[in-house]
Amino acid sequence: MRRTLASASLVAAIVVGVTFPYAANAQQTQLAQAGEDVAQGMSRERLDRIAGVMKREVANGTFSGTVTLIARRGELVHFEANGFQDAAKTKPMAKDSIFRMASMTKPIVTVAAMMLVEQGVFKINDPIARYLPELKDLKVEVSRTNGDGTTTIEDLPANRAVTIQDLMRHTSGFFYGGAMKSKRLKDAYEQANVEAGEQDITGDEMLKRLGQIPLAYQPGTNFLYSISVDVLGLLLERATKKPLDVVLQEMVIGPLGMKDTAFWVPGEKASRLAEVLDSDPLKKFSLRFCRTESEIKMSYLKGGAGMCGTAEDYFKFLQMILNGGEYEGRRYLSKKTVEFMLQNHLVGMGGSTEASTGPGYGFGLGFAVRLQDGFGWSPGSKGDAMWGGIFGTSFTIDPKEKLLAIQLTQGATARVQSRHLFKNLVYGAMVE
Repeated sequence: MRRTLASASLVAAIVVGVTFPYAANAQQTQLAQAGEDVAQGMSRERLDRIAGVMKREVANGTFSGTVTLIARRGELVHFEANGFQDAAKTKPMAKDSIFRMASMTKPIVTVAAMMLVEQGVFKINDPIARYLPELKDLKVEVSRTNGDGTTTIEDLPANRAVTIQDLMRHTSGFFYGGAMKSKRLKDAYEQANVEAGEQDITGDEMLKRLGQIPLAYQPGTNFLYSISVDVLGLLLERATKKPLDVVLQEMVIGPLGMKDTAFWVPGEKASRLAEVLDSDPLKKFSLRFCRTESEIKMSYLKGGAGMCGTAEDYFKFLQMILNGGEYEGRRYLSKKTVEFMLQNHLVGMGGSTEASTGPGYGFGLGFAVRLQDGFGWSPGSKGDAMWGGIFGTSFTIDPKEKLLAIQLTQGATARVQSRHLFKNLVYGAMVE
C-alpha cells in the first residue's frame, strides 16, 4: 500500500508528491486532516520545535546539518532537513541526503542473521568456529595481582566457544581497539589492522589475524561493544556462500525498497553524501566508509559499520521491526522472533551500554533495549529499543507507543549529546 500524506501543516516538512509505503493496515493508518493540531497523538506545534533546535546546533558547530524523521501508528508525522550537507556549509541538507550509517548497519545484519535462523541455516547457540575455523581455540587475556603487588598477564584458553548469539549481543570478548583499556590488546588490534582502520584487508586475512589475538573477557560474561558484528557479517558470507552485500540485498534491502542503502555510493549519487565537519577529530576516519565507486572499495565489508543510506530507507527497516517483522504485506521475521530480539540478553552479565544509551538499557540481539520505565537520560517506555552510529546517526523504536524516530547527522564527536537532545524533542511532542 502506498499513501501520500495530505496534511497541509506537513507540506512544508515533506516534499510534495513524495510517497512512503506503510505496513500498518487501514485501521491503524489514518491520514492527518488539514487544520488538526495533533497528528497521531503528536502535537504539531511541539514538532515544530525540532527545526529551531537543529538550526541552533548547526550554528553552534555541533554538526553541519541533519535529517529528522518521526512516524507514529504507521504514519509519518515529521520529516525535515535542516542545515547543510557539506562541511563548508554551502549546500543545503536534503531529505534524500546519504549518510554514513556506521553502527546502524548492525541491526540490519542481525536481522538477516535471524532470518537465516528461522530458515534453519544455523542456531544462535552454534559456535562461530563451525563457520569460521580461524576463530577456534581462542584464548583470553587474564591479569592476576601477585602477593608482592605486581601484576602477571597470561593468556588462558576460553572457558567455552564464542557463539553466534555472543556476536549479536557483544558478549564474545572481541572489542574495539580504541575503547580497550588493555594497551597490549589495543596495540594488537591496531598492528593486525583487524578493523581495517588505515588499510584494506580481506575477510579471510582479518579472521586469521583476529584468531591470534586474545579475547578481553571470557565469552558470555560481559557486554563489550566490539567488532562482533563485523565477524557476524563474515560468518553470513561463509554460511550462505555469498558476499555480504548480496546477502543483505536479497534478504532485506532489496525487498524493503531501501534503494539508497549500500556499502558504497554510486558515482551518480556521490553529490548526495553528507560530510563530517572538518573540525571533527573523526573526519579522516569517516572517509574510510561509504566510498564512491571511483575509489577503492574496502576488501571486507564491515557488517558492523560499513553501510550508508537515507532516512527514508531506514524508516522502512524500522517500521518492519515495529510491525513485528512485516512490511507492506511481506513477512521478514516472525512476531515472536522480533520480540525475542528486543528482550534483554545480558541477564547476569557484566558490562554496560551506558556510553551509547545512557543508563537504564540492556542489550538484545542487534538493539539496545530499555529495562524499565523512569530510569534513563530521556523519556521512553520499558521495551523501547535504540542504537546509533559513531558519525552521528541514531534511532529509537517504541513498540508500546507505536513510535519510531530517526536522526541522521555527521556530527561524530557530539553524537551522544545529539541523540538524547532529539529524543527529548520527540517525546516532548507526544500529547496522547
